[in-house]
Order: sequence, then C-alpha cells, then structure tokens
Amino acid sequence: MNHRDQISVSGQHILWVAGLGVGALTLAFVLGIQIGKNSASLRGPAHRGVEEELKDLPEPLLDQLKIFEGEGPDKLVPAAKVDAAPAKEEPKAEAKPAEKPPAPESWTLQLIATTDAGEAKRVAAKAKAAGFPTATLKEKGQWKVRLTTPAERAVMDKNAEKLKKAGVKSSPVKVE
Repeated sequence: MNHRDQISVSGQHILWVAGLGVGALTLAFVLGIQIGKNSASLRGPAHRGVEEELKDLPEPLLDQLKIFEGEGPDKLVPAAKVDAAPAKEEPKAEAKPAEKPPAPESWTLQLIATTDAGEAKRVAAKAKAAGFPTATLKEKGQWKVRLTTPAERAVMDKNAEKLKKAGVKSSPVKVE
C-alpha cells in the first residue's frame, strides 16, 4: 500500500464531524419546531358566531353588554337629553326651516384590550376602586374594559386624567 491509499483520521477531525452533526441536528430541530408553530397558527380555531361567543360570557357580563349596547332596564343614556315636548310656535315674519343643532357625540374610555381575562378583571377592579363603573366585553377574542357611562369628549378627557392619576391608562372610544 502506498501512502496515498491511506486515510488518516485524527481526533480533531472526529470533533469537527461530530460538531457539524450536532449543529445540523439542532438546526433541523429548531426549524421543525418553528414550522410546526406556524402551521398550527394558520389552522387556528374555527371562527364562531357572535351568538356563540355571547353564550360563553358569564351572566353579569351579558347584562353589562346589553347596557353598553343600549338595551335593557339600565341602558345608557346620551350625555345631553333632548326635550321631547313640541316647542310652542311663535309668529315669525319670515319662515325659516328649523335647524337642529347636531347631537353631541358620545365617547367612553377603553381601559384595556387583552386576550388575558385575568388582566381585564384586574384593570376593571382598579378602575372601580377609583370610582369609575366599567363594562367588560369580549370582542374578536379580546377582553375589552370600558367605562359604562358615555359623555362628551371633553368630559372623557377629564376622566382619562383622573384615571391616569389612579394608575390606569385609557384611550377614548366613540360610542355609536
């Protein structure tokens, strides 16, 4: 046999091959995990209808939701009430069409939107302790904590400052 026909394997070569093998296996494992997570998130849970989500809510939350949507005995009323009695007509020299002032926009404050129900309860309790009644709604897989009484934007801005002093962040939301 010639010197050329022999293959010499040293300890250093064995370490290099073993290291590359372990690295390749680790990379394959991590990539497999990532691909599995991505495919699981793409499958996701089947979307349910609003009625099915409402059935999962505890009764007090359903009542709060009805109040927030303007239904039920404790429904929310706009900040400014309009007198329903017809106005007495006075004789006028010129007949102009009656112009109604625009109704003031109603706003509320959203304190949190989270997928963690426990966090939503904690924020709601903190706001209630500060003297602000709240409603917790579940919408599109998120728990949203909002103030129950809508008002004009200026009032909500003042409430936001009070909540900030109490350690609760908030953002204004227009009530439709």
